[in-house]
Amino acid sequence: MVAHAIPDYVLVGQRERLLAMVDILESVPPEEIRAIARRSAFTRLEARDAVLVAPGEHEERLLLLLEGRARVCEEGPAGRELTVSVVEGGTLVGATGFASCRPWGLRVEALEPSLVCGLRRRTFDELVGRYPTVGTRVARLLGERLIETEGRLADLARKEVPERLASQILRLVESEGLVTPEGYKLPTRYTHQQLATMIGANREAVTRAFGKLRNRGAVELRNRRIFVTGPETLERIAQG
Repeated sequence: MVAHAIPDYVLVGQRERLLAMVDILESVPPEEIRAIARRSAFTRLEARDAVLVAPGEHEERLLLLLEGRARVCEEGPAGRELTVSVVEGGTLVGATGFASCRPWGLRVEALEPSLVCGLRRRTFDELVGRYPTVGTRVARLLGERLIETEGRLADLARKEVPERLASQILRLVESEGLVTPEGYKLPTRYTHQQLATMIGANREAVTRAFGKLRNRGAVELRNRRIFVTGPETLERIAQG
């Protein structure tokens, strides 16, 4: 499905409030936030809607996820999709705006109703010139994501699919898990295909791996949501 442009009835004040809550903009004063809101494009995404960024468009704008949850995907050779990250509202999406070109396009798919802001690169550069802490926050954020990506690459090199799946579920629990009487719950309904794109596997391999985790008492699937019923067991499996 395609993205939906935000209509006029969405109040400017709401946009400003959400922009002010974005992690890289926390030090920016209200008058600058108002200026950003006036000069930026806003897009509403329903679940499974997506914003597409073509290979030559990466340096033109930064994408900010203001609310909701989305996965950032790249399409590699032979059309194989890879989930680069899963992000929550209030942060920068991927590394858009920081590279002149990338070999493949970027796809930002909403996992739940979401709001995306497209910030022009020129606007961002001017903002960093006036408020250097914005640039520092971006550098720190991208550094943290690089460390996480390196960990996932290490998993691909040394772990089998069940171990990689266990590691990825633990990462999702850390970022979004909810505590329930039945164990940790992932509120987002992830399909096996989506999980497969996160760990460099195919859907069939993830289905088999999930069955192994369930047989070990580590996880359960209830109403299409993942419950971690044995966190210690899941950690042992993730460690290989």
